[in-house]
Amino acid sequence: MPGPALAEWLTASWDVMGTRASVELWQQDQEGVAAIELVKQEFQRLNQLLSPWIETSELARVNALAGQQPVTVSTEFYQLLETSRQYSVVTDGAFDITFASAGHLYDFRAGIEPDADALQAAVASIGMQRLLLHPDSTVSFTSPGTRIDLGGIAKGYAIDQAIDLLRGAGIEHAWVSLGGDSYTLGDRRGRLWQVGIRHPRSDNEVILKVPVENLAVSTSGDYQRFFIQDGQRVHHIINPGTGKSAGELASVTILSERSIDADALSTSVFVMGSKRGMQLVESMPGVSAIMVTLSGEVLYSSDLLASD
Repeated sequence: MPGPALAEWLTASWDVMGTRASVELWQQDQEGVAAIELVKQEFQRLNQLLSPWIETSELARVNALAGQQPVTVSTEFYQLLETSRQYSVVTDGAFDITFASAGHLYDFRAGIEPDADALQAAVASIGMQRLLLHPDSTVSFTSPGTRIDLGGIAKGYAIDQAIDLLRGAGIEHAWVSLGGDSYTLGDRRGRLWQVGIRHPRSDNEVILKVPVENLAVSTSGDYQRFFIQDGQRVHHIINPGTGKSAGELASVTILSERSIDADALSTSVFVMGSKRGMQLVESMPGVSAIMVTLSGEVLYSSDLLASD
């Protein structure tokens, strides 16, 4: 006769999609091992689809060709572009995947930013109106200088896909993260998950912990990819209106039901700043925000204040 089923917490971490992926789940026998493998395969599939650094990815192919001719894309990729357009409308242009027209000119590892003339020319190619989505599942740009980057929603989308796979595999308790994005499935077997929000100016310090279950958490911060130039912090969260780093906040954390929403909104609210960003959050049911200003002040959406 088979022995009793063994259950335990299983964890795994690996590098993918330009960041660190982690999974922790409650498993029984080999179910958890197989479930984590499904997540690994899905993240790798999406990396091959959405990476701007892989020449054969759909995103790289669109960037290379769509300024000259319509490019046929998969249904999945087309839907992500449609979703990106919707976020652009909701955020009054703060979310704009064509920011990459200027964003690709920055080299954060080498500490290089574009000169004023190059930046001005690049900003002229930014704008969701320059991205045309045609009914025949083709995509084109109205400007040859336009580029797109789905970094503002790709990780959130990937986590939502992973959570669907885990649910389908019968997993009821799990935590999945990709960089600053995470989702907690169920609780931690009797306790809430504690998701830490990093202190924007201290690598090893958590500024606060958020107790959650069945919730997405996404943090966008000016500390993730940056360099200091002439005393100013130059980071990867680009304001589409200027082509320069957004400058009012140090980090924005969004809590919502879906990771793709949390991911897109954390980026957008960071660009919008505390006043406009909080107004947007307050207008959206089921969405909460925690912001850290450059001075270190922590701001909360009203629902979080009410729950204290």
